[in-house]
Amino acid sequence: MSDVFVGGVGAVSPAGWGMNAFREALMRGDGIPIKELPRPGRAALQVRQVPAASPRPTFLAHARLRRTSPIAHYSVSAALEALGGDAARVSSGELRLGIVFCVLTGCVNYSRRFYDEVLKDPSTASPLVFPETVYNSPASHLASLVGSKGINYTLVGDSGTFIQGLVMAADWLADGRVDGCLVIGAEEMDWMTVTGVHLFEPETIFSDGAGAVYLRSTQPTDAQFQGSQVRLKAVTDAQLYSNQRTRAQALKRARAELKSTGLPLSAAGRELLCDGLKGVARLDQDEQAAWSDWTGARCSVKTVFGEALVASTAWQCIAAVDALAQNAYDTATVNVAGTNQQAIAAQFIRSANPL
Repeated sequence: MSDVFVGGVGAVSPAGWGMNAFREALMRGDGIPIKELPRPGRAALQVRQVPAASPRPTFLAHARLRRTSPIAHYSVSAALEALGGDAARVSSGELRLGIVFCVLTGCVNYSRRFYDEVLKDPSTASPLVFPETVYNSPASHLASLVGSKGINYTLVGDSGTFIQGLVMAADWLADGRVDGCLVIGAEEMDWMTVTGVHLFEPETIFSDGAGAVYLRSTQPTDAQFQGSQVRLKAVTDAQLYSNQRTRAQALKRARAELKSTGLPLSAAGRELLCDGLKGVARLDQDEQAAWSDWTGARCSVKTVFGEALVASTAWQCIAAVDALAQNAYDTATVNVAGTNQQAIAAQFIRSANPL
């Protein structure tokens, strides 16, 4: 993946809309204040939720976004921030843009609303709501907004799916199918989703939002790209969980595979590990064991922003890219312990790095 460059990143998180809010929250290192999410007939849930955008984003006036779910708003905002000035080149047809949208729960707000209407009275259920229940609706809205006619895929899976989206984008770039590719990870808040997560991880503080990484086959020269000095260097195979391979074993295999690339994976003063730790000993023990000998710098985005499933992995990658773009490190590794499917890791380096 030596020719896969990062052209930009964008984020919407419980810290706010945009990279500035995301970056400042990471620098503080304190968890975003917890809010209560009402739940019918039961006690409110403790969550970290994206605040209302202020001012209201102008893109919400677009016809395709007037009735959309929050996940579409988050995705479009992060994507436009990552694209920067290339959004105009896509609209003019000068740049062929690919889109890989990665998600686990999808448009749950409208799904709940639609099925609630169906159960109450099928004859009055709004057909206008149904299209927003489809997994690929945010990617469709984004393509319409920027005028992209290129290839557009939606990947549904656990937290590691965002890393697989990076690989798919890199393949499209290598094959010449696109000139640039947006990889987006997003989730939205709903009391049913949070309740479902709490059946298995009651200690988890759920959150929502989106992150976007814009990949290109040529090194960007425009100064507006936050990641202009960064490239994607390596991605491991997905190490699947099964009755023959535990989560801990899968994490160790992914770590071993990354070591085999020959890139530095111990503290030399310029390496960063962006892990998936939540700050809960029971939930973190497998990942802690796999990286027990790591003594270098670490960044744990979930302890700051909460657990947002695929969006959290996007934030891990954005944190890695942003740290490299600011010349804080030469190498940044993203380690992902997927929710229920896979362990997987990716590594980014500064383009000036001789590795």
